[in-house]
Amino acid sequence: MTTPTEAPSERQAERAGLAIEVREVLKVYGTRTGMVKALEGISFTVRNEEFVTIVGPSGCGKTTILKILAGLVAPTAGEVLVFGEPVRGPVAGVGMVFQAPVLLKWRTVLDNVLLPIEILRLDRQAYVERARALLRLAGIEEFSQKYPRELSGGMQQRVAICRALIHEPRLLLLDEPFGALDALTRDQLNLELLRIWSERRKTSVLITHSIPEAVFLADRVIVMTPRPGRVADVVEVDLPRPRSAAVRLERRFNELVRRIGQLLGVDYA
Repeated sequence: MTTPTEAPSERQAERAGLAIEVREVLKVYGTRTGMVKALEGISFTVRNEEFVTIVGPSGCGKTTILKILAGLVAPTAGEVLVFGEPVRGPVAGVGMVFQAPVLLKWRTVLDNVLLPIEILRLDRQAYVERARALLRLAGIEEFSQKYPRELSGGMQQRVAICRALIHEPRLLLLDEPFGALDALTRDQLNLELLRIWSERRKTSVLITHSIPEAVFLADRVIVMTPRPGRVADVVEVDLPRPRSAAVRLERRFNELVRRIGQLLGVDYA
């Protein structure tokens, strides 16, 4: 028989290895024309060090999910736990990357990467070598003293990823970080992101409109319905790691792309 004193430890054991728990989340926004239901009954988990992608049609609440995970927006109903703690406000230890790099044009690459350190009032000098190591990992250390205007869009996004990682976040949230890039640059940055993720092993959640990108990057793909966003399915990506660009030519990769496409009404035949 389970005693009351044993129950909490059992619940903790059940949650062991979970970085994120989203339970029956509802989100309703008030507008001038009435209430809009963005999310309804959303439930999913993300394991520690797992890379999860979220795909779905425009307006299905994908970005809202990221904001709720970061504690920037409160759900109307339901519960969210990040590393076992209920989210009641902005979550510490989160790095965010947006579709636009949002770099400060008057700061060098190195200074842009170090910006979170200054905001958190940490010892800047203690993080300079770490910033250089991240830029080296991203293949852009030689541009550390350049300004954003001197970089391509893809290079600016690499800087944004380094900036998100500088304070050693436990959770990395990425909101369509490559959506504005051309296809070739996007594919190259997919490889770079996987390489950085393999090196750092941060729990990561990425939003994308690209089904092939979602499959290429993820351990699991969460497929959303049109608004109000619900989880249509969670697809396990049983492709071995590490992955190279060649995995896109494999039969299993294309089977997964077609399966997710069918869920979204996209024909990849």
